[in-house]
Amino acid sequence: MKNPSPAATASRPARLDLARLQQSRAYDALMRLPMTAWAMFVAMFQVIDLQHYMAKADPALPDTVYAINIAMRMSGIAFLILIAASVLLRGRPAGKARGIEPRVSALIGTFLIPAIVLFPRRELSLAAGIVSTLLILTGNALSLYVLSQLGRSFSVMAEARRLVTTGVYRIVRHPLYVAEELAVIGMVMQFLSLWTALLLAAQIAFQLRRMRNEETILGEIFPEYDAYKSRTKRLIPGIY
Repeated sequence: MKNPSPAATASRPARLDLARLQQSRAYDALMRLPMTAWAMFVAMFQVIDLQHYMAKADPALPDTVYAINIAMRMSGIAFLILIAASVLLRGRPAGKARGIEPRVSALIGTFLIPAIVLFPRRELSLAAGIVSTLLILTGNALSLYVLSQLGRSFSVMAEARRLVTTGVYRIVRHPLYVAEELAVIGMVMQFLSLWTALLLAAQIAFQLRRMRNEETILGEIFPEYDAYKSRTKRLIPGIY
C-alpha cells in the first residue's frame, strides 16, 4: 500500500482549518458583506438618480406621469434594499454545496441584475411605466410574503438552513425566484437595451442553475426533500 506523500499529509490540516473557518460565525458574517454592500451601493446610485429627476423634472409634465416616474425609481430602490435586508437577516447554514461552480452561479445570478441600473434609463410611455412599476411592486410584495415564510432560511449561495414546505412552498419549490424575477423584468423595462436584455437572459440561466444546486444540497441534508420534490413543480404549478 502506497503511503501518502508528505505534501498530501501536510495539506490535510490546512483543509480541516479551512472547513472549520467556513463553519464559523465570523466567516458567515463576512460572506454577507459583499452582496449587502453591492445592493446598498446600487440603491444609493438610484437615490441620487431620484433626487436628480425630482430637481430637473419638467414642470409641465402631467401629474400622473410624474407620479409614475417617481414610483418607478422608488420601487427599484425598495427592491435593492429588500435584497440587502434579506442577506443580513438570514440564519447560519446546516450544509453547503461543494465546489466553486455553485458559488460562481449564485454570485453571477445575484449580482447581474443590480448592475442593470447602471445603464442609461429609458423614457417609457405612460402604459409601459405603469406595467414596469406594477411588476416591481408586485414582485417586491410577493418577495416579502415569501421571505416571511422562508424566515432565516434565506440563502444567496446554495446552502441548507431549514426545509420549508408550507404556505406558498406547497405550490412550487422556488417561489422567491418567481417573485424576484417579476421585479427584475420590471426593472429591466426601465433600462431596456440589447445589453440589458442579454444580461437578463444570462441572469435567468444562472438562476436556473442555482435552483438545481440548491435542490442538490437540500436533498443531501433533508431526507424528506425527495418526497417534497416529487409532489411539487419548480416554478410554475402543474407545468415546470
